[in-house]
Amino acid sequence: LHVCTVGIRGKDIVVLGVEKKSVAKLQEERTVRKICALDEHVCMAFAGLTADARIVINRARVECQSHRLTVEDPVTVEYITRYIATLKQRYTQSNGRRPFGISALIVGFDYDGTPRLYQTDPSGTYHAWKANAIGRSAKTVREFLEKNYTDEAITSDNDAIKLAIKALLEVVQSGGKNIELAVIRRNQPLKVKHLIYDFFFEKEEEAEKKKQKKSS
Repeated sequence: LHVCTVGIRGKDIVVLGVEKKSVAKLQEERTVRKICALDEHVCMAFAGLTADARIVINRARVECQSHRLTVEDPVTVEYITRYIATLKQRYTQSNGRRPFGISALIVGFDYDGTPRLYQTDPSGTYHAWKANAIGRSAKTVREFLEKNYTDEAITSDNDAIKLAIKALLEVVQSGGKNIELAVIRRNQPLKVKHLIYDFFFEKEEEAEKKKQKKSS
């Protein structure tokens, strides 16, 4: 599990953050992705074997589309998580097959507007979380989240994004430039951001300084 992945469930937002590994000089960076959309309202990030993840992601995407065609409704986040977990579990009991070598965080909104965050492991178990981390140094990041995730810490969308970034910065070596974020807001399409997050914090600090000047 070579990279660290973080998921945060806010009030009107869900956030996935992934540690980005540097790619070879001549390699196309867009082909190295740890965050993938399963449907318009559901997103998955994984830690583990990319080839295994590709199979799981493709099957989950087909299931999402099949569900839309047959039921005429998008999948709930739990439905597609359960589908992925069942697929993984089946591979732990099949002759001539090995288990999928990935853990995954799955986020999104149900059609009633409820934000969801689930985690699955290679054995096929899945659980709902408010915030969680998988992959490299996940225990360190999870301990950070246990201390810092509160209702007050996720009051706004920016607070939830900031918490995801800070959690990853606990283990990411070379600063915010090596972080990739997927953000889904209520009733808005998925956005995957590849930004320099030092800039994000600079803006936050400037706003905080202005507030302090006004109050003094």
